[in-house]
Amino acid sequence: MTIRTALVNSLIYPLSAARKPTLSSCDYEKVTSRSLVLAFVACCYSMSAPAQDYTPARTEWGQPDLQGVWNFSSDRPMIRPSQFGEREYLSDAEISRIKALAAARDANSDSALPIAGVDESYNDFWIENAGIGGLQRTSHLVYPKNGQLPPFADSAINQQGNYGGEDTGESRPARILAGGIGTDGPEDRGLSERCIVGFNSGPPFIPSLYNNNVQIFQSKEHVVLLTEMIHDARIVPLAETAAAHHTLHDDIRLWTGDSRGYWDGDTLVVITKNFNDLTTSFNAHGTAFDKVLTERFTRTAADTVDYEFTVDDPTTFTDKVVAIVEMTKVAGQLYEYACHEGNYGMVNILRGARAQEAREAD
Repeated sequence: MTIRTALVNSLIYPLSAARKPTLSSCDYEKVTSRSLVLAFVACCYSMSAPAQDYTPARTEWGQPDLQGVWNFSSDRPMIRPSQFGEREYLSDAEISRIKALAAARDANSDSALPIAGVDESYNDFWIENAGIGGLQRTSHLVYPKNGQLPPFADSAINQQGNYGGEDTGESRPARILAGGIGTDGPEDRGLSERCIVGFNSGPPFIPSLYNNNVQIFQSKEHVVLLTEMIHDARIVPLAETAAAHHTLHDDIRLWTGDSRGYWDGDTLVVITKNFNDLTTSFNAHGTAFDKVLTERFTRTAADTVDYEFTVDDPTTFTDKVVAIVEMTKVAGQLYEYACHEGNYGMVNILRGARAQEAREAD
């Protein structure tokens, strides 16, 4: 949904594969009844892949027109359950069974995530994690071909943190996006809980529980990617080729990196470097300091953009990571996500931890 303010800011980030409950091949995702409605509409709207010969409309200066509000919600896991091997798509029977099991689970619980303690999850009224498009992937990761993360580099830092407020014994900085490494102070909490980096806005864009929207603006020499989550705007200068760009000095490091773009035929290519070392590289692993992110935006239908991203980070992974997320155009507007102004979640998490300490001291 696009009309969303920071009514609830004890923010939730999708659990990594290492922290997800172990489920069967047809029982590995949380889809709310609201999500099922969206999925049903998607089935009626478009059940086939967009035509490969689609020619996108042009802007007045001749570039493919990507402007508008795009939704990247998804109920597909980022990392593929191992039982699917190298298979990219679910069968119709698997889709039907997953939806039936998810509906049964949803009827028995209103919790968005199974979290207890000071990070206890709110109800699933707020959740919008079903994709609007019709493609049903086994995972968003398409490389490595098994849909799993490649092996970690020897130098990789794998800070995971947790939900629930327990002290993990890990030292600051807390690079994870939600949850935390403790509750001594705000510095122990995830970056999205601190309203620094949105838990789905990246870069790259990662489908999550809600606020999965981005608005794209274009001029002849720039593209702006405005995410709904924490209303971050990436201003991307354009050049003829990647080599034609003047890049930042290596000592200049940013939370969301430095993005530069160019057109490869009808595909917008955005390359982002110069991340700082205060965020993770990908999926809560490593640091982003040496990460090079390549994003590709290709309009494949009037209402569809194929969003593909590649993470190259030799400090964290021994191979690249490639994922594809389908984005669907929506008739809506983005409203300010007033994160700091409404962030009572942070205050209450720390207040709850102090109250718990006081009870334990008595």
